[in-house]
Amino acid sequence: MNKQNILNRRRFLTGSSTLLGASMLSTLPTMASSALGHSSRSGSQGATINSDQNTHKVPVLTGKEFDLYVSKQSAIVNGKKSMATLINNSLPAPTLKMREGDTVVIRVHNQMDESTSIHWHGLLVPFEMDGVPGISFDGIPANSTFTYKFKLKQSGTYWYHSHSGFQEQTGMLGAIVIEPKGREGHPIDEDHVIVLSDWTSRNPHNLLKLLKQRADFDNYHLPDFKKLLSDIAETDMKTAFDKRKMWNQMRMMPTDFTDLSGENTFTYLINGKTTAANWAQIVKAGQRVKLRFINASAQTIFDVRIPGLKMTVVATDGIDVAPVAIDDFRIGVAETYDVIVTPTKDGHTIFAQNIDRSGYVAATLATKEGACAATPTMDKIEWLTMADMMGAMGADGYKAKHAKTEYDFKSDMRVDSPRMNLDDPGINLRKINREVLNYSQLRSVDEAIFAEQRKPTREIELHLTGNMERYIWAFDGVKFSDATPVNIKPGERVRITLVNDTMMNHPMHLHGMWSDLRMPNGEFQVRKHTIMVQPAQKISFDVTGEAGRWAWHCHLLYHMEAGMFREVAVI
Repeated sequence: MNKQNILNRRRFLTGSSTLLGASMLSTLPTMASSALGHSSRSGSQGATINSDQNTHKVPVLTGKEFDLYVSKQSAIVNGKKSMATLINNSLPAPTLKMREGDTVVIRVHNQMDESTSIHWHGLLVPFEMDGVPGISFDGIPANSTFTYKFKLKQSGTYWYHSHSGFQEQTGMLGAIVIEPKGREGHPIDEDHVIVLSDWTSRNPHNLLKLLKQRADFDNYHLPDFKKLLSDIAETDMKTAFDKRKMWNQMRMMPTDFTDLSGENTFTYLINGKTTAANWAQIVKAGQRVKLRFINASAQTIFDVRIPGLKMTVVATDGIDVAPVAIDDFRIGVAETYDVIVTPTKDGHTIFAQNIDRSGYVAATLATKEGACAATPTMDKIEWLTMADMMGAMGADGYKAKHAKTEYDFKSDMRVDSPRMNLDDPGINLRKINREVLNYSQLRSVDEAIFAEQRKPTREIELHLTGNMERYIWAFDGVKFSDATPVNIKPGERVRITLVNDTMMNHPMHLHGMWSDLRMPNGEFQVRKHTIMVQPAQKISFDVTGEAGRWAWHCHLLYHMEAGMFREVAVI
């Protein structure tokens, strides 16, 4: 790779615009550069957003044409004021309601002194409209307008967000609801959007720097002396010490669930509101209500439940599935789940705790004004198991080894025998006495999707790798700045296999193409746009090449910024 290409790839990782080749630029739409005034329509002179008060209501924009104004505004979250990147002066950004089959025009007015972008997550759009600087276009320069135009080929629950630097972390995200041409697959009386997000008043660039200096600086559950005493009390001294000795020998952390916690760094929001603000939605008792959950956080995996109320999952990532009645579901970053509930009491608590149980956010589903319900306590944590580190156990026991000979210093583990099961709800959900959703229960129901399941012509296997101490994340031990594109031909059916060599979950998102998840026996299971790959797990999904240049990355924003990103070239 020449020096110029390396520079361009690095520019992408810092959110700067990148020069594309002339052959690609010929197909890009024109950007109208104009210094925009701060009109009342843009809301750029609006009051400070206060997430600690339940006063601001997220706007809902409908139709075929939309104007989105991007600006820097101050926001108060958890009592602290900091700068936010907002669309139409709203946190989250306005919900866009559209209709399947329509051609929509979306004008994005960048009123900032820096470039920006918007990616339409999960939408099948021409690659020039995908909104990834350095891959599909140059980005939207400061004080200019860019017009997106595309036809809606699908329906369901999706979302949109910036793909420039850390703007997504600072509030540039919103929901998309696309109504189907025909009837809804499941009759409901009303539906509501639930956007989950994480917020930090700290500088995201400084957080990434801290993670590179000491990756466990924000680990809320380090096995300290207090935990040792607790383990001795629960078992005995020898068992407690032997357990620590084993993990020390492997140079691994048994509580490595997430990078940034809700104890010191993040405040969690539902529709832009803290738990103290108590976002509430009034519904009618006894009626079927659809809740469209979107995990629009930068780095947080949430476990969601509504105590005392059964949820029926009817869709994931915009695609209808066979109904599954559950109490809890885990939602990875960028995933969406539609659930149907029938409220029975005056108030029900919507409760989303983060994967490491260091924080949560709660809101209310109420059948009368002012009603509320108790907030449950967070579940206890478990330690990661040998299966989370080494995968499936064979006849000779677990097999894993340090990976210096395979990938050099950028990777600290390689799993030789990954597990392939999809019925594991995941760490910290395995021992609770409730019905918890897992991927093996998700089954697509659309016959048209099944008709597209032709046999792949080849397989591409890649490993998800990392060095936690250095905070380096990559595909096959190669960071994006050093990687070459994954090549697929237009129309080609390819089976992609991902092996997670790390002890962390990675929600993987391939732009521009559906990911058709396979069962361990190879049969089709469910269509998604984001697939969470658990520690030491091997998963496979099929894709059909869609012409263009596409991004493929872990949707944990700090992992993507640290190198877990590839370009997929379908040309």
